[in-house]
Amino acid sequence: MNFKILLATLLIGICYSVFAQEYITGIQVNEAIELEWRKIALEEESGIRSIESNEEHLLLPFFDDFSTTTIFPNQKLWDGRSAFVNKDFSYMPVNLGVATLDAIDSTGRVYKDASWVPFKADQLMSQPIRLDSIFSPVARKLSPEDSLYLSFYYQPQGVGDAPESHDSLLLEYSRFTGNMVFSHMDSVIVAADLYMQNPSDTIWPLDTLWAPTGCNPIIFTINYKILVWGDLVEVACDSVFVPEVVWDPIWNSEGMSLSEFNEKYSRDMVQVTIPILDTNYFNSEFRFRFRNLASISNDNYPPSWKSNGDQWNIDYVYLNNNRFIGDTTYRVLSFSQRAPSFLSNYEVMPYRQYRYNPTVNMQQEFRMYITNLDNIEHNTKYSYHVKQVNADFGFNYFGGSCNLKPFYEVGFQECVDCGKAHACPPVMSNFAIDDNIDSASFIITHYISDSSDQYSIVDSAIYRQGFYNYYAYDDGVPELGWGVDGAGGAQVAYQFTLSTPDTLWGVQMYFNRTLNDANEFYFDLIVWDDNDGKPGEIYHRLEGQKVSWAEGLYSFYPYMFDDPLFMVGTFYVGWEKDEKDNFNIGMDANNNRQDKIFYKTNIDWFNASYPGALLIRPIVGSSLILSESEPINSVRNQNIKIYPNPASTYFSIGNKDISNNPKAELTILSMFGQKVHYQKGIETKVSTSNLNPGIYIVKVVSGSKQYSEKLLINR
Repeated sequence: MNFKILLATLLIGICYSVFAQEYITGIQVNEAIELEWRKIALEEESGIRSIESNEEHLLLPFFDDFSTTTIFPNQKLWDGRSAFVNKDFSYMPVNLGVATLDAIDSTGRVYKDASWVPFKADQLMSQPIRLDSIFSPVARKLSPEDSLYLSFYYQPQGVGDAPESHDSLLLEYSRFTGNMVFSHMDSVIVAADLYMQNPSDTIWPLDTLWAPTGCNPIIFTINYKILVWGDLVEVACDSVFVPEVVWDPIWNSEGMSLSEFNEKYSRDMVQVTIPILDTNYFNSEFRFRFRNLASISNDNYPPSWKSNGDQWNIDYVYLNNNRFIGDTTYRVLSFSQRAPSFLSNYEVMPYRQYRYNPTVNMQQEFRMYITNLDNIEHNTKYSYHVKQVNADFGFNYFGGSCNLKPFYEVGFQECVDCGKAHACPPVMSNFAIDDNIDSASFIITHYISDSSDQYSIVDSAIYRQGFYNYYAYDDGVPELGWGVDGAGGAQVAYQFTLSTPDTLWGVQMYFNRTLNDANEFYFDLIVWDDNDGKPGEIYHRLEGQKVSWAEGLYSFYPYMFDDPLFMVGTFYVGWEKDEKDNFNIGMDANNNRQDKIFYKTNIDWFNASYPGALLIRPIVGSSLILSESEPINSVRNQNIKIYPNPASTYFSIGNKDISNNPKAELTILSMFGQKVHYQKGIETKVSTSNLNPGIYIVKVVSGSKQYSEKLLINR
């Protein structure tokens, strides 16, 4: 069964659902939102970014397809940041990019008042729009006779969590009632001297300060500070009343799973078109908003299960006059879904492993999802271009021309006749093979366009194909969390296969953050050999590891072995835990490698029941890449004596022959080759205050001798 169909079939009410002893949840912290929110708050506080405001009201037409790379909605069009603009949580959207409404707020955390009872969660609210008039080609009043329509696509769940039937998505319009209501109290700053007779007077807490001249004389302020002559004080001046605005319910959809939605409408996204007929909306301050009612698990569930849920995806929001009920098409050719990897099994793999058998490691062909959102057939051209980063290698593919019917008639382009060259193109070449480097990356750019010479429509999608020192089935974004229930030796194993014997240095893992870090447990990191397609004997066990997180967006935490392991063929990495609760390892819902995921809670190993790819990446290579030119071989150089190790704020070198050598050179590198510190001359103490927690390589060159050792920074 196609993975996309399988995903839609199985992810029904995934949040907190259990299949035997296996479970899957939403995420509780959206790191992309959290980091962007912190960045914006810091920039506004420091004055680098002005607080965004939209002083001029919007004019028709209003349109957004959420194809930008921003995390939050475009503030020129939308007011607020609770919706999440992304390319990950939708399932087969009409174009690449949607606005997702869920149970996570604008700071990236589950709403503080979230409960099992439906609560008000996200909203996507427009800025004020001039619906009183249009100004082109000539200025004139707008009225219901101008055939004003709002349309949008929507979808429940996507690849995330399905809204329950008591959850909902709502569309509402703003309307003035004609009444005035209290908004806020206006204030002024005046000299405290105004309330004193001489410089020796004092204003005490709980004293009453009446509004000064020019303000409402019946307004007063209760003071809560000690004020003396020369101080300034803020006092209430007058009440501010504004026209009362209410939000009228216009449309809603009850919660359901994506498979139920597809069964009901025979498609994965549905377009809704609504006329605006009520004259109350034809004013200069019109707004519309989408919002969702969401619910999460109750207190009977463990904290690590309390996570995001009830997701809705919105796309192609379009408001304009001179439309009609059948105006549901756009002159657009578009890609849906992220561009795919050219590798047959992995998103990323070590370059050495690829070089050993490139033909087997490459796909023969791949799938592109192409839409024609117009109401007429287009003669389209498709091509892709591959270019190696920082090198001259590249190759191109041209798929020729093919007629593509409208999306509402045929859906995505099919892999038949000429459409096969566009929707299922071949991989035309292997990537470059260079024995002199240990890593490489390639930019793959896909293009779709029509054949017209004038007013051509074009879309593109980009994929970065990486060859680094690790294997990855995942794309690096956790839409879900996965785990196995059960204590007393529950095990999880993830299968990988080497093209040629190699060295295993450690394992990178990404655990989802949960409420109060409730999954911060200890476990044993285990490597198994293969037993006829399932985990066999334990090859290595690293005891007493702790669920930990690295700094940065979706950064994997590296768990490194004391000595590298020599591996051959198929092996498995994973853990054994004693805790019953959820470890909540990140799961990529857009790639399916469930056949590589195994778990055991008693005697037998079972395959995962849910589609997805775990965010677990073994670090593999005959050498650990420390820089572009110089690796550390698996046979170590002479060791340095580093203490304390783990270090917190500093470390010292214990080797007497280099600790006082002013010519010795010390370099600190991350596990992936980035130089983070360099100094000439070994000091008594080397500061680590500017380094994030994690594992580093300390390298010292003293004369003809080279020394290296791992350093763990833990705070």
